[in-house]
Amino acid sequence: MIIVMKQGAPKEHIDHIIAHLQKKNLEPVPLIGVERTVIAVIGDERLLDTKHLRAMPSVGQVMPVLRPYKLASRETQPKDTVINIKGVKIGGKDLTIMAGPCSVESQEQISLTARAVAATGAQILRGGAFKPRTGPYSFEGHKEEGLKMMKKAAKESNMLIVTEVMDARDIDLVSKYADILQVGARNMQNYTLLRELGKTKKPVLLKRGLCAKLKEFLLAAEYILAGGNPNVILCERGIRTYEDDMRNTLSIGAIARTKELSHLPLIVDPSHATGRASLVSPAALASIAAGADGLIIEVHPNPEEALSDGDQSITPEQFKELMYKMVPVAAAVNKRISLTPPDEPKKPKKR
Repeated sequence: MIIVMKQGAPKEHIDHIIAHLQKKNLEPVPLIGVERTVIAVIGDERLLDTKHLRAMPSVGQVMPVLRPYKLASRETQPKDTVINIKGVKIGGKDLTIMAGPCSVESQEQISLTARAVAATGAQILRGGAFKPRTGPYSFEGHKEEGLKMMKKAAKESNMLIVTEVMDARDIDLVSKYADILQVGARNMQNYTLLRELGKTKKPVLLKRGLCAKLKEFLLAAEYILAGGNPNVILCERGIRTYEDDMRNTLSIGAIARTKELSHLPLIVDPSHATGRASLVSPAALASIAAGADGLIIEVHPNPEEALSDGDQSITPEQFKELMYKMVPVAAAVNKRISLTPPDEPKKPKKR
């Protein structure tokens, strides 16, 4: 951190700042110039309250050097975090695919979808048993019965489960069934929930809030990490802007920038990012090219009859086609995906 004093700052004000820094076990290095004094701070500047410093007498500017999110930052851990869940790796060289319906509607629906997406290469079944809805009269999920349906479907297709937990009181219940606990966009700043998730070791998929800045997104992850849970997976799903032709605005630059700032694995949700089934494929491919570690995609056997988000859900056939398209894009950015397009030309035999 660099603290720039105002021109002509008296010595007692400078000494007051130096004493304050020393109390925090930081090392102040005053650089006394002709017109003003600059104090460089050596040590973990995140121990300081920048607003408090700016309010001190004769302080002109306070310029932090380190990121406010310590545990989520590459400054703390330069190497990518890879989370291994029962042999499925999230992060690193592997491209992880999560797929399934927005809501768990019936055993037939979730089992049919699980079989279809697993056969094409998805490793993790997504689906909502607890559904946060904008209006109180919309379908809000089957709760624990929905979790039981997911568990059966995932077991049949040898898949892991990711599903949303909406309330800190439901963590133990959802943890009985799910392999990954999802925090939805509306709950990104539910700090009570984040703190409780920090006490578990269960992996957490944290979605970016509707209007959250990247700094706020990573600080939300910091709550979980600071609680002792290192298994945090970021999820970029677009943010709300003045554009209303799509559900949200997906920033491809935000994907690349988040990977620069943080070592945590990053999954992209092209379904919520666009809100249109026709845009899921191009958004998914662009996300992989930008550096995403995986995708979470809404797939429904009959989107027209879906109880929620049918307009952004793709069919199993469209999902299969998308998976084939991913192969060359993933390879171009040095990612692995266990799928080979059927029309790939055979290599000539050696003579």
